[in-house]
Amino acid sequence: MSAILPDWQQFSLTEAIAQMVVVRASGFLSDRQIRYPAWEAPNTTLQQCLETLNLGGVILLGGSAAELSLRTQQLQNWSKTPLLIAADIEEGVGQQFAGATWFPPLMALGEIAKQNLAVAIDYATQMGEVTAKEALAIGINWLLAPVADINNNPENPVINVRSFGDTAEIVSKLASAFIQGAQAYRVLTTAKHFPGHGDTTADSHLDLPEIPHAVSTLETRELVPFRAAIAAGVDSMMTAHLSIPAWDETYPATLSKAILTGILRHKLGFEGIIVTDALIMAGVANYASPQEVAVLAVEAGADILLMPPDPVVAIEAVYEAVKSKRISEARIYESVARIWQAKHKIFCQSSAYNLSDLSNFASVETAQNILRHSIRKGGKLPLKVSKRNLIVVDDLLNCDFLDRQSPSVAIPQKLGYDLQLIDLNSLDFAQNDNRKTLLQVFIRGNPFRGSAGLSEKAQQFYQELIKTGLVEGLMIYGSPYVLDWFKSQISPDLPWVFSYGQMGDAQAIAFERSAAVPTLNIHKS
Repeated sequence: MSAILPDWQQFSLTEAIAQMVVVRASGFLSDRQIRYPAWEAPNTTLQQCLETLNLGGVILLGGSAAELSLRTQQLQNWSKTPLLIAADIEEGVGQQFAGATWFPPLMALGEIAKQNLAVAIDYATQMGEVTAKEALAIGINWLLAPVADINNNPENPVINVRSFGDTAEIVSKLASAFIQGAQAYRVLTTAKHFPGHGDTTADSHLDLPEIPHAVSTLETRELVPFRAAIAAGVDSMMTAHLSIPAWDETYPATLSKAILTGILRHKLGFEGIIVTDALIMAGVANYASPQEVAVLAVEAGADILLMPPDPVVAIEAVYEAVKSKRISEARIYESVARIWQAKHKIFCQSSAYNLSDLSNFASVETAQNILRHSIRKGGKLPLKVSKRNLIVVDDLLNCDFLDRQSPSVAIPQKLGYDLQLIDLNSLDFAQNDNRKTLLQVFIRGNPFRGSAGLSEKAQQFYQELIKTGLVEGLMIYGSPYVLDWFKSQISPDLPWVFSYGQMGDAQAIAFERSAAVPTLNIHKS
């Protein structure tokens, strides 16, 4: 889309500060569909904020891709200044909004890179292109992607398979390729989470993790992908809520001037937008009051405050800090100038994209090829025909990759299996069953999950199930670290298949590779 940008130099101080705030909103059109009321305002409140506060942007979650095309138009119409509209679409638009292309987690590309780096780079470039084009088709103009963290700690509960891999070289090359692919379109890209959230055992949504490394390690490992992202032309950097004593013994990275201004701005020479990770996360929310967190983030060098608990409180706090001369007006207008440069890239040239750009043949084929090339298998395949299809997920109430027609359900059903679907809260219901079993486990690291792998209770459950000898086949979707645990428990002959993806295409391809069914005619349009 094209839009007329007002002269930001004519904004009042309050209006200028408001441009530095991006709020969370539901992607659904109706208030009745809001899933996170603590973070997503009802439409009357949201409309009033956009009409009166001059907010800089919105981050969306929920809704279908088709619905998003209407929702983003609605939000832009409510705002007097064109909005940045962002989404966490690290695995393609379809990760968050049904109907668009959903790629497997980034670590699938890292797996391919171990065998053929050039092929993985080509896939990452295509992924960036597809994600950017489909985002624009529904009105999203800011990709909060790619993840540039090096997941060199298998116990990391929140980065995990969201990372391209466990080496600086692979992460740097694939993150850069994604950025360069997206640059064919007028969207913003984001490298996250600066200066590197990979080597932690805590989730910054729930706590403040610490990176205890020496400066030499940080510079030769954690910073490497972010340097590469800057060289590739990334538009923005998202901060990590981390304690890094080697650089700042007092403040988390998001609130640290030494890290954001000293290292990112001055040492690395980054000139784009610095955006905080969500300020409702415990990693900073527990550090100080919402008012003080907002002020500290701006003092540190952040240009955009993402998801403050209350946008009005954040704006007023920064305004008072300027009036008391704690923060200079020049500092505010430096940030607004960067935001305006980004908005100029997005809005000052007409773009023609529509819903027909979603999930087209080439995009879906790319996602399927990544799934096929990253799949792993072992034991004595093919899978034997069993009686019970035991599917285990984290949470049945939050499981958007399974329904009655999902291949992991439908294919075994056609082969005569009985379905048993449980989650971590109902493991006991699957015990004391003497049927031969196909075990399918869906598990991966995710925000708010709290752990990287299997709980002690889950490990005990699987160990007891394996000891019965009833498990005749194993399929794991998500975490390769969980696969490693299972391989330490099962016999070398037990047939298994592993896929980084959890979506329907991943399930279908896993069965295809199991040799239990012929090549499948899965969705390609």
